[in-house]
Amino acid sequence: MTEQPLLRVRDLTVGFTTAAGHTDVVKHLEFDLPRGGALGIVGESGSGKSMTSLAIMGLLPKGAKRTGSIELDGRELTTLREREMQAIRGDRIAMVFQDPLSSLNPYYTVGTQIAEAYRSHRTGVTRREARKVAIEAMERVHIRDAARRVDHYPHQFSGGMRQRVMIAMTLSMEPDLIIADEPTTALDVTVQAQILDLLAEIRRDTGAGLILITHDLAVVSEVADQIVVMREGDLVEQGTAERVFCDPQADYTRMLLDAVPRIDDEIGLLRTTSEEDR
Repeated sequence: MTEQPLLRVRDLTVGFTTAAGHTDVVKHLEFDLPRGGALGIVGESGSGKSMTSLAIMGLLPKGAKRTGSIELDGRELTTLREREMQAIRGDRIAMVFQDPLSSLNPYYTVGTQIAEAYRSHRTGVTRREARKVAIEAMERVHIRDAARRVDHYPHQFSGGMRQRVMIAMTLSMEPDLIIADEPTTALDVTVQAQILDLLAEIRRDTGAGLILITHDLAVVSEVADQIVVMREGDLVEQGTAERVFCDPQADYTRMLLDAVPRIDDEIGLLRTTSEEDR
């Protein structure tokens, strides 16, 4: 018997109606995410990938119309009331957004924000207990001296460290599914690699499913088992990461792959530069 996937998406369509007419930004999207699996949703700006993540979270902007089916552990999410969805959001499904600085409140310490997010989903937990959870979560994402830095404000952290704080907030809830929407954007290459390694480590240690939203195929190559490629709301290619990278079927996927820097190209550039310097 085939195991039920953690997340099953069928015929998902998201559209907006304006004075100019109706536009679908996600069109009949379908995919499964197995328990503990990692899926990369890849596409350029306007492809519908972020709208897909917001549809799963039940956080679509006002005026959006969502049709189709989204099941978490066999439970249909699209028919839930907002109060029921709130109980799932942040608890069973958690999201890491693109810009941690705008996601964190500058007037509260990071520890307070992690602790209060935790308490909002755990009745009866004291502030002291939640603070301990916050420190432990910060330690798990490798923030040094967490017991002291828990009392720091967001502006006292670098961009990469703020993203670690957001991941710590997510991790404190012990979700079944983590959705990371462009989590490495605006970070330098070294910090990007550290954040991707951290997401892979969390997935491995907790067994949580992971959906990574990105415009960069090089990013998903580090983490994902399966890849969905989107363009203008359409699913243009889907398959294992190995198959998509080694044998892309769609011209659009090949174009995205051509944009990924290759080690041999970089070596050639370094050699050329070195020869010119002689």
